Amino acid sequence: MEPIYLVVNIVGSFAFAISGALTAMNKKFDPFGVFIVAFATAVGGGTIRDILVSESSVFWLTRPEFIYYILAGTVFAIFFRKKLGYLRKTLLLFDTLGLALYTIIGVEVGLRNNLSGVSCVALGTITGSFGGVLRDILVNDEPVIFKKEVYATISILGGSIYYLLYMLNLNYLYLQLVPVVIIIVFRLLVVYYHFSLPSLYASKEAGTSEKGR
Repeated sequence: MEPIYLVVNIVGSFAFAISGALTAMNKKFDPFGVFIVAFATAVGGGTIRDILVSESSVFWLTRPEFIYYILAGTVFAIFFRKKLGYLRKTLLLFDTLGLALYTIIGVEVGLRNNLSGVSCVALGTITGSFGGVLRDILVNDEPVIFKKEVYATISILGGSIYYLLYMLNLNYLYLQLVPVVIIIVFRLLVVYYHFSLPSLYASKEAGTSEKGR
């Protein structure tokens, strides 16, 4: 792995592990349960990605050091849970960082497997989003990706920008940084300003409300 690509993988695993661990601790899980949710969050999207495109085993089986990165993120979240708890947006920040980093990793894997642009972006979205889906399912929450809140859409945007910059032969460092920054900024803006996709059921609910009046 190139140094930058390796760093992105490590930081992404660490960030998603913290996101999963914080969610599990909010649900009062025991330490083993916290680790399982953290692990699923960190490897979920990448595992699905590797099953789809790789002829070899999934990444955390062939590179077991990633298990240690995830464990480190889990332990970090457990030991500093009180300090992290003071930051109301802590979970959002780590989840957003994981989304950004894993999205570009997924697109990169698609490029290395000579997939089309659409397939690369789809792979980036799967890698970035599906760890969070598994996390939410394990803690019995409705996955964010299936609600009207903008989440996967930002992953698609960031993945598309990454692919476009790759086709323009942008310097590798900027190729990694620009989409990550864009995903993080857009995700935080969406949450701060409460932007969302329109609900298919909004008009029906409104009509029901009017009838109730």
